[in-house]
Amino acid sequence: MSVRATVPTVVDPPSVLTIVHPLSVLDSVLAEPLVLVAFALLALGVVFSVVPVLPGPPLSVVGVLTYWWATGEPGLFVLVALLTVGVVAVLVDWLGGAVAARASGVSTGVSLLAALVGLAGTVVLGPVGLLAGVAGTVFLARYRTERDASASLRAAAYATVGVLASAVVQTLLTASMLLVVVLTHVWW
Repeated sequence: MSVRATVPTVVDPPSVLTIVHPLSVLDSVLAEPLVLVAFALLALGVVFSVVPVLPGPPLSVVGVLTYWWATGEPGLFVLVALLTVGVVAVLVDWLGGAVAARASGVSTGVSLLAALVGLAGTVVLGPVGLLAGVAGTVFLARYRTERDASASLRAAAYATVGVLASAVVQTLLTASMLLVVVLTHVWW
């Protein structure tokens, strides 16, 4: 009988911060088709938060869920936080323009009408159509009831600034979702 001696191996302790080469991250993304789809959805979510052709925040939510489905990451707490941010972004997307129009002093009906006209304007002229539709509807409705061009113009400006602020908030929220998923992919 022979007895073999084993030599203990020394393992370096893991470092707290591991620097990952960018190309290795790209390789891992390209190797996993669902992860690639998730990143595409998240990036499109940010783009369409700025350019209102498609609803950006729902694309970001679907991107987070796709990434989670493909990788099992992020953990439950971060997943719930990301989905909460996504729901807030969806609400800002859907209600931001109407709330801004309402805050400008017009009725709820005019606010809803401005949102519908803005949506139709988006289909025809893109972002310019959205802004022109909201501003024009608020201006005309306010002018029709008050016959004060200055107050009507101010209300239309408030509504338009509100729509732009809504787009900024959506962009920040969807970009933060993308950033968290990218960091999750790089470090976990």
